[in-house]
Amino acid sequence: MSAIPAEESDQLLIRPLGAGQEVGRSCIILEFKGRKIMLDCGIHPGLEGMDALPYIDLIDPAEIDLLLISHFHLDHCGALPWFLQKTSFKGRTFMTHATKAIYRWLLSDYVKVSNISADDMLYTETDLEESMDKIETINFHEVKEVAGIKFWCYHAGHVLGAAMFMIEIAGVKLLYTGDFSRQEDRHLMAAEIPNIKPDILIIESTYGTHIHEKREEREARFCNTVHDIVNRGGRGLIPVFALGRAQELLLILGDVRALEELSQRSRLGSFIEKRGLVPAALHEYWQNHPELHDIPIYYASSLAKKCMAVYQTYVHAMNDKIRKQININNPFVFKHISNLKSMDHFDDIGPSVVMASPGMMQSGLSRELFESWCTDKRNGVIIAGYCVEGTLAKHIMSEPEEIATMSGQKLPLKMSVDYISFSAHTDYQQTSEFIRALKPPHVILVHGEQNEMARLKAALIREYEDNDEVHIEVHNPRNTEAVTLNFRGEKLAKVMGFLADKKPEQGQRVSGILVKRNFNYHILSPCDLSNYTDLAMSTVRQTQAIPYTGPFHLLSYQLRKLTGDVEELEIQEKPALKVFRNITVIQEPGMVILEWLANPSNDMYADTVTTVILEVQSNPKIRKSAAQKVSKKLETHVYSKRLETMLQDIFGEDCVSVKDGSILSVTVDGKTANVNLDTRSVECEEGSEDDESLREMVELAAQRLHDALTPCACADRPADHRLQLHTGVTWVLQTLQHLCKFSFQQGGWGAALAARLVRKCDVLNRGFSGYNTRWAKIILPRLMGSGDSPAAVTVFFGANDSSLREENPRQHVPLEEYAANLSCMVRYLGSVGVAESRVILVTPPPLCEAAWEEWCTAQGHRLNRRNSVAGEYARACVQVAHDYGTDVLDLWTLMQKDQDFSTYLSDGLHLSPKGNDFVFSHLWPLVEKKVSALPLLLPNWKDVAEANPELSQLGEGGHSSTS
Repeated sequence: MSAIPAEESDQLLIRPLGAGQEVGRSCIILEFKGRKIMLDCGIHPGLEGMDALPYIDLIDPAEIDLLLISHFHLDHCGALPWFLQKTSFKGRTFMTHATKAIYRWLLSDYVKVSNISADDMLYTETDLEESMDKIETINFHEVKEVAGIKFWCYHAGHVLGAAMFMIEIAGVKLLYTGDFSRQEDRHLMAAEIPNIKPDILIIESTYGTHIHEKREEREARFCNTVHDIVNRGGRGLIPVFALGRAQELLLILGDVRALEELSQRSRLGSFIEKRGLVPAALHEYWQNHPELHDIPIYYASSLAKKCMAVYQTYVHAMNDKIRKQININNPFVFKHISNLKSMDHFDDIGPSVVMASPGMMQSGLSRELFESWCTDKRNGVIIAGYCVEGTLAKHIMSEPEEIATMSGQKLPLKMSVDYISFSAHTDYQQTSEFIRALKPPHVILVHGEQNEMARLKAALIREYEDNDEVHIEVHNPRNTEAVTLNFRGEKLAKVMGFLADKKPEQGQRVSGILVKRNFNYHILSPCDLSNYTDLAMSTVRQTQAIPYTGPFHLLSYQLRKLTGDVEELEIQEKPALKVFRNITVIQEPGMVILEWLANPSNDMYADTVTTVILEVQSNPKIRKSAAQKVSKKLETHVYSKRLETMLQDIFGEDCVSVKDGSILSVTVDGKTANVNLDTRSVECEEGSEDDESLREMVELAAQRLHDALTPCACADRPADHRLQLHTGVTWVLQTLQHLCKFSFQQGGWGAALAARLVRKCDVLNRGFSGYNTRWAKIILPRLMGSGDSPAAVTVFFGANDSSLREENPRQHVPLEEYAANLSCMVRYLGSVGVAESRVILVTPPPLCEAAWEEWCTAQGHRLNRRNSVAGEYARACVQVAHDYGTDVLDLWTLMQKDQDFSTYLSDGLHLSPKGNDFVFSHLWPLVEKKVSALPLLLPNWKDVAEANPELSQLGEGGHSSTS
């Protein structure tokens, strides 16, 4: 049998709206348990305007509960002001303190240097400013909770403030790395490895299966390349982003230039040992090349001063080396490196080294310098970070013969182009070690070009394919393509407050109010509700007026047929009934008033009472039939004596007298009214005819007394349960869709039962296709009354009741109501003479979800039933049978003892021929016990007396028990 599909609420969906098999516009949507989270909201560096955005049009921003930003790079936060200001997003946004501080200046610079028209701009400086108020900050390792979503963050090592977010929803944990690096560099610590194992890891795959060169070799190659450029009289351009790798390169160049202050080699050792920053190889290289000492180094960024202030502020978020050095001097004060705000402040008169933003040269100072220097072969450009497809930096790495300027002019590319990656992204070795440390069951690859991502996926699969202890699924979704994972966990409810005072015993049933707060469940006593929640207890009293003009005793009689739990009482001198212990029925002129305290069970009982009232009111046959059963003449002398007492209380003792034994006379103010005790009619004597008020008062009193004294006879239960020719009937009550219909067709279990009992009794089908217990309970009194005396009754419900409410609300009945409805039907059967020993409850059969889902899909529907839910209803049915002492046939359990029970079901729900045989074979022993004592109504043909067949066939002669 195929695996049982998870509930829709157990499905976790991950959909990249950006960074799916691409680098740029990172934006990942996470959906689980009705919560939606957005991870990053960036732009694509190689695109412009609306084209640079993630595929936001596929979602409703108003449904996003939480937005988490991993770091300040444009491809991760560049679309945030637009999303916060230009969409219907109303959720909460979080990033680290350092990220928020740098975000403000970095995006301000992006707005200023963007080379597109104002109409195509995604947002303005004003939008950026206003977005700041909507951003909240989070400290590393600080746990926060929003809408039931718990989250906290770890150091990612990529840039200052970069964070990896751990997210927990309903016990399922997901780690989103953003961009991260497991290699400590000059100022940043390596990414942390969480001590909590996530169920899902969303991880970058920027470098695929590449392995980074060693840091020392990379730095030496960088210095050597810079030397070659300036030594040939050229200008060295290093495109960098204003923040991030720029600071790493500044530390390298700044530390090298700082060595000029050390005139004696003997002081070098203590300097290196003290600061722990500069490799000896760099010092030796610098010492061996004194011609480099006078070459100017510039940091060209409009944000240079502001960015350095931010870095100096957040030193505590950096590695131990920087935190130790800050006690001696600030490593981010570069007195040998000059800031260059714009080209207006730059004297381009000789060899120099310029670090300029942005890193991919889409626009800005780095683009201006490149276009000025690219035609001179003495100059050189060093690409020091990762470049996205569609950017100038990526284009020149292929060494084209010419490039296009921002104005559209074609220029020859003669300057040297070198790629020395200082990009703080993980390589394959770091990624593999990170995954091996966490061992997540599911890995989602994002932020990588299609080919690199595919190679990484293949490598990871090969790495774990022979590992029996670690099973990892690797996914690499494209943009807008969803990865769906199923997480079905047990729901645990914690008992709190008064209910937790005593330790429960094994098997004890605990009853209270189930409170769900976010994804936690608590069971509380009603008295504790205000102590543990923000809820307050309120009582709602329902009052409903229903038109009713029939006798009140008739209504009492009909309700007693439904349930023996009817109490007669008087409320404010008005006749009343207490039904089901909680529903009060009060007689009023022309109507009855129902009153009850609202709750699910009482509402159900009130619906039942209402149905009975409306049925009695609208059906004359019920009144006539019931009146014949209820009406019994009162003894005249009893009625006379009590009416006399009643009228004396009303009019006074001297006003009432008895005439001729059958006439009661009432005289008031000279006017006389006579009551005929046999007919209860009231007539006035001569001279009193015009006074109707006296007659009406006496007549009303006489009628009320008669109604009060007349007994409400319940159904007479036959003392002899033996069945005769036309009364020996077994009623089969079932409402499983089509089962009731198919079961009496050829090959059905009902037909087999009827065939087995053909000479003993009739087997009647009273099931209706599509019915549930809610409807069956209402129509049951119409199907069976006190005059019927069935030998056995089967009650077969649950498959429709257990339909999923979301997919089939019309047939669905909540579990508690289902159990209450079954109980009500068993009690009603008892009230009309069907003892519990003659009742058989049948549980719903199991559901083969795979086959039934195929049927639903063919009808254009989603799966509307679950086998696990059917099991809950089956257990409730068994419990009702246990409570009332009836027999029960647990089909749900019995059928599943076979490994493949699907053969019992034709379409996953309805019984197949084999399933009908199964039901009959297990039901017959229960039925046989109840009908075994019944005589044969018709003899076997072999037992018919040849001489006098009438005697045998009319039951006047003996015959054998052959059936």
